[in-house]
Amino acid sequence: NLIGSCKRVESQLCPSAENETDFVLCVCSMGNLIKVLTRDIDNNAGNVFLDFENAQPSPSETDIWETVKQTLEEAQVVLNDLQAYRGAGEEIRQAIQSPADEEVQEKAWSAVVPLVAKLKTFYEFSQKLESSLRSLLDVLTRPGTTPTQQLEQKQALARQFAHILHFTLRFDELKMTNPAIQNDFSYYRRTISRMRINNLPSDSGGEVNNELANHMSLFYANATPMLKTLSNATSKFVSDNPDVPIENTTDCLSTMACVCKVMLETPEYRSRFTSEETVLFCLRVMVGVIILYDHVHPAGAFVKTSNIDMKGCIRVLREQAPSSVEGLLNALRYTTKHLNDETTSKQIRNMLQ
Repeated sequence: NLIGSCKRVESQLCPSAENETDFVLCVCSMGNLIKVLTRDIDNNAGNVFLDFENAQPSPSETDIWETVKQTLEEAQVVLNDLQAYRGAGEEIRQAIQSPADEEVQEKAWSAVVPLVAKLKTFYEFSQKLESSLRSLLDVLTRPGTTPTQQLEQKQALARQFAHILHFTLRFDELKMTNPAIQNDFSYYRRTISRMRINNLPSDSGGEVNNELANHMSLFYANATPMLKTLSNATSKFVSDNPDVPIENTTDCLSTMACVCKVMLETPEYRSRFTSEETVLFCLRVMVGVIILYDHVHPAGAFVKTSNIDMKGCIRVLREQAPSSVEGLLNALRYTTKHLNDETTSKQIRNMLQ
């Protein structure tokens, strides 16, 4: 029907088209029109409003909802602790300057030990978060219904999935702006190593063993450790479930990105948010699922055949106050996998500059 209705302008639009196939390819290249139209019709994601503020579980969802709820409650404690993390920079500086002063050394050690205990708690929580993510993916990617229907029918679980993404980006934003975290842990490892060489007791109570310390070092060395954890968990979920087509997972992610974009750019939907904080929440979720999609999908989120309207998503971000979205734009610039691929259009790259 589309071809027939365009026949009268075919010669003007695509003068080089020799047959209907050439004409379709020509139209697709001019804005990827057919892909966009059919995706919207098939998924119907533009007509879905996810209630991120009030969605409650059905009886069949209660067990998993309660389990994830406990993780999310702990997530808030982790964020509060991370936000309050000040580090032991001054004590460490004095200890380095006065290596022979036992009192100064003891003061630095006493300051660092409880901080490393906090860092250990953050790392261990990342493993709990990974478990919760996998539980939600297991439900949200089940075959039998479209991704849009899954999200619409299981709004409470979709809401929890969104909260995990929101926490993840918020944690990484705070971590990236706090260099004391890696400095404290590096000092701790150096001091522990020196104590072991000299056969001195650490008296730290909850000493981090060498294996755990190695895992923690890798975790905190990453610019966005929680996002890395979720990306790895999502990829592992796909590889561990070969009976579940990868499209079930990637379509779930791309549909949620589409729903968030539409809710943010549609006044009718956006007016349903009871606070501006929900707007920022929705923006973080949109960016989070884009990054996960980019790590899981073989071709990534930026290729022309992607199910995510990247130009539209970036445009929505650009329309917000710069101070509220710069961290999210940086997440797309520096934590995605395929942005710098040759298949990424120059326009998308320019939009992210």
